[in-house]
Amino acid sequence: MKTVAIIGAGPGLGLSLAKKFGSNGFRVAAISRNSEKLSIIMNELKKLNIEAQSYVADFTDLAALKHAIQAAKKDLGTIDVLEFSPYAGWDTFTNVLETTPDSVLEQINSYLLPAVLSVNEVLPDMIKMGSGAILFTTGISAMFPLPFVGNGGIVMSGIRNYATNLHNELKEKGVFVGHLSIGTMIKAGTAGDPDVIADTWYNLYEKKERFEEIFPQGFDPSKIPN
Repeated sequence: MKTVAIIGAGPGLGLSLAKKFGSNGFRVAAISRNSEKLSIIMNELKKLNIEAQSYVADFTDLAALKHAIQAAKKDLGTIDVLEFSPYAGWDTFTNVLETTPDSVLEQINSYLLPAVLSVNEVLPDMIKMGSGAILFTTGISAMFPLPFVGNGGIVMSGIRNYATNLHNELKEKGVFVGHLSIGTMIKAGTAGDPDVIADTWYNLYEKKERFEEIFPQGFDPSKIPN
C-alpha cells in the first residue's frame, strides 16, 4: 500500500485530498501545526476506513517538521506522494507597496523553506525507487503578479520556479513533480469546492500528462478585484 503525506493538512482541501487518495488505496500521513484540525481529519478518515496517522509540527520550526516527516515514514513506510499546501491565511499577506523584508521573510520561513525541507526528506527514497510524486499547491500569485499579495507572490512564484526545476530534473528518473495554482477561495459548495480540487489534483497526478494546471480552468486574473 502506498502512502501520501499531506503537508499543511486542514479540514478543507487537506481532508478532501486525504479522502481522494485514501479511497484510491493510499495510507495518509496528515501533518499540520493545528492538532484540533488534525483530529477532525482523523475522525472523518476513520469513518471511511482509511488508514491514517496525524503529526503536529510548526512549519517555521524546520527540525520539528523534519521529525514529523521521519515519524510518518517510520509509522507508514516510504512516502510515495508528497503534497505540500500549507496556508497561513490572508492576514499574513501585504500589498506590494507595504511589503518589507520582514513580511517576505515570514513567507519564506512558513512556506518556502518548509517546502525545500519536505522535498529533501522524501526525494532520496523516490529517486532510489524510481517512482513517486511531489505535488505543490499554491495560490494564483505564483502564476500572475497580484499587488495585494506582494510578499506572498514573491514566495509563491519562487515555489513554482523550484517545482519547475524539480520537474525538469526528475521526469527522467520516474518521479513526477506537479503544480496546481488555485485562483479561487476554497469553500465547499462553491467554484472552489475542495472535493473538486482534490479530484483535479488526483487526475493530474494519475495521468502525469503535464506539469501544472490552474484551477478553475479558464481562470482570468484580470477579474480579480484589488
